[in-house]
Amino acid sequence: MKHALDQHALNQLFFNAHSYNRFTNQAVSDETIRELYETLKWAPTSMNTQPARYVFIRSPEARERLLPAMIASNAEKTRNAPLTVIVAADSAFFEHLSSQFKAYDATPIFANNAALAESTAFRNASLQGAYLMMAARALGLDAGAMSGFDAAKVNAEFFPDGRWKANFIVNLGYGTTEGGHHPRGPRLAFEQVVRIE
Repeated sequence: MKHALDQHALNQLFFNAHSYNRFTNQAVSDETIRELYETLKWAPTSMNTQPARYVFIRSPEARERLLPAMIASNAEKTRNAPLTVIVAADSAFFEHLSSQFKAYDATPIFANNAALAESTAFRNASLQGAYLMMAARALGLDAGAMSGFDAAKVNAEFFPDGRWKANFIVNLGYGTTEGGHHPRGPRLAFEQVVRIE
């Protein structure tokens, strides 16, 4: 029987978690990046499609390639983050289905329907990206997700063959509240967003 997480764990994952704009200078190690993937990879996806792809930006050279695509406020955040992840979706994710989804041959469902493949890739890569942030928090990292960027520029620079497409971008590291840290925003009440039928 499963047990609820203790309050400390819930606080780290949810109640005290915050989107960070600034991070300390502490680097995120290769070992932590690998542990992050080994944790987030268990995110559920429809038919185990796993369309998300991740580009971890850490070198100054790679960061300089990314910054021109960011809006000004996000460029500043990204310039100073120790690690940035482009969460992308693989438009040909179905090429891996034969080894990842054993119930039946689902490859033709997506290979012969580009619109379905695109919507499936976007929806499930978004879910996997959310798991990336939760896994980061579980491992003691902080995250700041961003959608303020020119996706066409990111795709042209990092995915010129067109197969992967940028979904959103996340800065990762060890957050600091010094400068640029805003109070956490309120959330809508249960009665405003929930129906039980």
